[in-house]
Amino acid sequence: MYFDLGETLLHTAEDGSTSYQRGAASYLRSLRERHIRVGLITNVPSSWGTTDAERAAKLKEEVDATWRGPVPFAWEDFGNRVLTPRAETERKPAPILWQRARAESGRCRVVYEAETAEEVMVASSLGFVPYQVGRPHRPAFLPVGLIELLGHRSR
Repeated sequence: MYFDLGETLLHTAEDGSTSYQRGAASYLRSLRERHIRVGLITNVPSSWGTTDAERAAKLKEEVDATWRGPVPFAWEDFGNRVLTPRAETERKPAPILWQRARAESGRCRVVYEAETAEEVMVASSLGFVPYQVGRPHRPAFLPVGLIELLGHRSR
């Protein structure tokens, strides 16, 4: 499963500091405990590096420099599954990052969670199971049990 980062898993406060969105740390822990692989699809400046790894390292540096949460962000959960734009034309909502995630996921069903309806709609159009976080009267995140069930259903 893939996430957007800002205002989905992380919150940026008025003072520029960052911390987990409410419930995000425990949600990631629940996914980790069930061995559900997670990744990020996130916009960063393409000038931050020539590879996803370089841009992800710069993103980590930027987030960690402003982090105010009591528990560090769980970067290790994402491994090398941090997809970023190689060029400014690849920035979301352009479909390329979701297409890359889809290709790297093989035949697995892939979930995408984000706070914006536009991103959720693009992900859905590309075959992802979409979930918009932060909606009233809905769980903050797609329930982990449902994600497990989706993993057992064939595409």
